[in-house]
Amino acid sequence: MSVEQIAPLVRGAFLGRFNVPVILAPAEPTTEAAISVAALDELPAALAAAELTLPGDLRVAVGDESHAFHASTLGEPAPIPHGKDPAASAAAARARVVVGKVAVVTGGAQGFGAEIVRGLVASGAFVYIADLNADGAAKLAAELGPTTAPITVNVADEASVEAMAAQIAATTGGLDLVVSNAGIVRAGSVLEQEAADFRLTTEINYTAFFLITKHLGRLLAAQRRTAPDWTTDIIQINSKSGLVGSNKNGAYAGSKFGGIGLVQSFALELVEHGIKVNAICPGNFYDGPLWSDPDRGLFVQYLASGKVPGATTVDEVREFYESKVPLRRGTYGSDVMRAIYYLIEQDYETGQAVPVTGGQVMLSS
Repeated sequence: MSVEQIAPLVRGAFLGRFNVPVILAPAEPTTEAAISVAALDELPAALAAAELTLPGDLRVAVGDESHAFHASTLGEPAPIPHGKDPAASAAAARARVVVGKVAVVTGGAQGFGAEIVRGLVASGAFVYIADLNADGAAKLAAELGPTTAPITVNVADEASVEAMAAQIAATTGGLDLVVSNAGIVRAGSVLEQEAADFRLTTEINYTAFFLITKHLGRLLAAQRRTAPDWTTDIIQINSKSGLVGSNKNGAYAGSKFGGIGLVQSFALELVEHGIKVNAICPGNFYDGPLWSDPDRGLFVQYLASGKVPGATTVDEVREFYESKVPLRRGTYGSDVMRAIYYLIEQDYETGQAVPVTGGQVMLSS
């Protein structure tokens, strides 16, 4: 039995017993195993009967495989109220919902991803910064400190995503929040765009969300076996282009529309494992590299593709897009963070696509 199979069950036992987020780190082996079972299926019952302390050490043997763990909390997380608990109706600070939790943010080294990482860390979470840009992830982790860890991952490659899940299980025992943020844009007319750009956009924005949910969802489901009342979250950072079409940007909009279909379908399936699956559909983050990069940013791409009739400069393209927003600005990282906190805090919502667009896209019946 590998540590990634054992650790989520052990972490789940602590979650279920103490009702607070737990960091389950590898520990030095002790002389005797506190729990010893012949097969993995016997472990949940053994954990339910075990004496657990927090913080505390525990050694677990499954067959010939033995692992030692140290369970602790990050900061001082409060027990998480649910359902009819009166505390669930209290108007506590919304950001408190992530104190002590373990999160992973894909595409976390730059743009919206980096904004989300910063917000979660500032609110007391431990955050894996998962990105193909290894140097960028390591630089951000060094800046933000010991409650972060960089992970190099190609979200469109299943072996890479599977390895990320194994690394998370071996390092913290599991996690509580998945923010699937990694994405790309390849704008262009359907009459002219290369099929390779269309496929790449689909792989990163659509197929990768399937892979992320498959492998990290397995960790969340394993924890649930020993923590039957613990709720976890998968949040896809989608786009307003997942709600309305986008002119000369069909590859992107199509992948985002498809992502919402996955969100709704995964929500229906994973509810039995206590996993809520939702999407946030932000408006345009004009100050991030996706839009403002001087070489590959969308302002440059849209100017070159003629998407904005009559525009001759990047500034004119930006003015055109800002004029479409009733609140007259682009989306900020803080706007998205408030939506993330809402979706985590809200026990009674799954399968939703929440627009954060300054009024540019409004839901209709």
